[in-house]
Amino acid sequence: MIERIFRIEYAGQLRYAIERDGKWRLVEGDIFSDHADGEEIPSSGHRLLAPVSPSKIVCVGLNYKDHAAEQNKPLPPEPLLFIKPSTSVIGPGEAIVLPDGVGRVDHEAEMAIVIGRRATRVSEARALDYVLGVTCVNDVTARELQNKGAGYTRAKGFDTFAPVGPCIAVGLDYTAPAGLKVEGVVNGTVRQSSSTRELIFSIPMLVAYISTNMTLLPGDIISTGTPSGIGPLSPGDTVTVTVEGVGDLTNTVRTQP
Repeated sequence: MIERIFRIEYAGQLRYAIERDGKWRLVEGDIFSDHADGEEIPSSGHRLLAPVSPSKIVCVGLNYKDHAAEQNKPLPPEPLLFIKPSTSVIGPGEAIVLPDGVGRVDHEAEMAIVIGRRATRVSEARALDYVLGVTCVNDVTARELQNKGAGYTRAKGFDTFAPVGPCIAVGLDYTAPAGLKVEGVVNGTVRQSSSTRELIFSIPMLVAYISTNMTLLPGDIISTGTPSGIGPLSPGDTVTVTVEGVGDLTNTVRTQP
């Protein structure tokens, strides 16, 4: 059974809720350790928050065959890693803010995994034991800065440049050969449409590889890369990232106040 874990505002507090078969229940306890179902609540009318507050988002660059071709770059021999800071995270419905003076800013629709327990130097064979579930990430990127050599962290690390959500889907078969569909839509027009079957490096390989470089903590996110079709965002746009089985992550775009 697929469960979806949401982080919401409820009765003036930040709470987790689990959705099963369309019914929502509050979570009692810690979703990363011991927890149980609480009272049933309505399935609508709640403000959705980013489903986790990660200590870091570890992103993988050029991890889709079609995106590498789009960028006229060879397939990387090993994962290209960079980090988006925790301060870049926003939730569903919040605005992506375009910083002054950075030029073109792009959307990048991505399937991401949420780490469920502390992972240090885990084996590829056991890597999935450390994954809680799947979410959507928009790896917003100041493309002109990146192309000028400013570095991935600067170009991708601005406040609001990491929309995450709308939930954590637990129980999805994201390692199946058919993969999960990933889409990026701007103002109702599909710009990105691919599948995680296009991934160059698999989820187990990424968890093992990254956990050898750094310890992954519960709630940390690994964003697995974007497919082809990246494109610019403009003030007033509405951008949606959809991952099959997870749902829609929708954000508006505005200028810096």
